[in-house]
Amino acid sequence: MQSTLFSLSDHTKILSKYHYVKVLHNVILLIIFISAYLPNALADVTVEDDAGIEIRLQQPANRVVSLAPHLTELLFSAGAGDRIVATVHHSDYPLAARDIAQIGDAHNVDIETIVTLMPDLIVVWQTGNNAAIYKKLSDLGFKVYQSEPDTLEKIRTTILRLGKLAGTGTIASESSRQFQNKIELLRQQYSNKESINVFYQFWERPIYTVNGKHLISRIIELCGGKNTYFNLNSLTPQIGIESVLQSNPDIIIASGIDDRQPTWLNSWKDWPELSASRNNHLYFIPPEYIQRHTTRITLGAKMMCEYIDRARSSL
Repeated sequence: MQSTLFSLSDHTKILSKYHYVKVLHNVILLIIFISAYLPNALADVTVEDDAGIEIRLQQPANRVVSLAPHLTELLFSAGAGDRIVATVHHSDYPLAARDIAQIGDAHNVDIETIVTLMPDLIVVWQTGNNAAIYKKLSDLGFKVYQSEPDTLEKIRTTILRLGKLAGTGTIASESSRQFQNKIELLRQQYSNKESINVFYQFWERPIYTVNGKHLISRIIELCGGKNTYFNLNSLTPQIGIESVLQSNPDIIIASGIDDRQPTWLNSWKDWPELSASRNNHLYFIPPEYIQRHTTRITLGAKMMCEYIDRARSSL
């Protein structure tokens, strides 16, 4: 009897060892499967930038260099602000952006520092950065995303793309949705109202404005206005006082270089024959709300729509 019990115990031990080996075998197979599958899954981080170039990363970017203030801000909107290891001058929003190392400006950056930072992704402004910078970084083998958010829709899609590249898609989707909702509310409220003649000025000597292809002109349209210089060829054309007097805008909206209203805006009061001057429809929008292509442009758009509506109601 004792011999039989001993035999059964050994048999149980053998079965236990077999079960353990089988489980271990299955675990190993699972690890092999994941190891084989994961690189392919991570490699599927692919987007097309605004230049139409496909950007493919082996895994979501953990180290990002931003070479434009609006891109720094959009990275934060996409939930990837903590991934930024370097940026450029004037990248001052949100406040956390001011703590990030700055390595130059739109036209000159420290390439050697970028190399030492070993970024997974570099984001550049297609028409705002020096083209030689993009070529140099590309030649060095870096993944470079080119941004040109010249429409409100492109601001939305840029947030989504940056979120995908950084692996923060959930935050990016929510940020994009909120941005789109604010724009649609303005569109519904103002876009179908009677059109009035709007002159947007962002510099005085010489006088500079925007044409119909500029994002600011699209906001004027969103608000139910008509850009005085819609048909000019240059994106930011230079014009003269005589041209403004001849076009006789119903409203003049100005921006500048900081959050203070430029003194030159009031100089239009010297021309009382202008409808905008005669009716005191001279307004200011801080440049960070209207000239930086980020989600904060909804603040500038709201101000513009309200100003245009105010001028419209007095005609």
